[in-house]
Amino acid sequence: MAGRPRGVDDAVILRAAVEVIGRVGPAKLTLAAVADEVGLVPGTLVQRFGSKRGLLLALAEQAARDAETLHERVRAGQGDQRDGQAGREPALAALRAFVRRSWSAMSTPEQYANHLAFLCMDLTDPEFHAHALAVHEANGRVIAMLLGEAVADGVLREETDAEALAAALQTVIAGAGLCWALDRRGTLAERLERELDGALAPHLA
Repeated sequence: MAGRPRGVDDAVILRAAVEVIGRVGPAKLTLAAVADEVGLVPGTLVQRFGSKRGLLLALAEQAARDAETLHERVRAGQGDQRDGQAGREPALAALRAFVRRSWSAMSTPEQYANHLAFLCMDLTDPEFHAHALAVHEANGRVIAMLLGEAVADGVLREETDAEALAAALQTVIAGAGLCWALDRRGTLAERLERELDGALAPHLA
């Protein structure tokens, strides 16, 4: 919209919306709470997004775009410097970093529960579902690509079916998040990496 305020980028507002959802869930999220998070008045968010639903749809659209480019940002940061095997296994190091970054907004069980509530909205609303499916499919493509690179590098067995393994890993990752939110052992990042490595172990060369 021509002439609308641009003191704060939309990306900053959407990141603030993620933070607010993590604290209170999508049902209790308000434009006023998000505006307060970034130091704007609620009217500015109305101008940009139209409504709370418009803001949440914009967030869902951004999530789909981010899923396509996150692995590139991980690589631009030279993989994950915390991974001791990054030099020997660049593709698997990038995969671990990609998974951790994908779930980085959910560092507590409460945040996990609140973002899971957003997913429940995705499953019942056709517009939100389309974006959630796009995120899921984009994540699958990235995981399969990185697994394919690991096969080509000789880190995974030559006969590994990267597409099939990627689908299995997405199931493992989703299940790991839910189990962690229930038993609350360690951190989510630790649980994700442990389950990911366990699922990859039979396929290592």
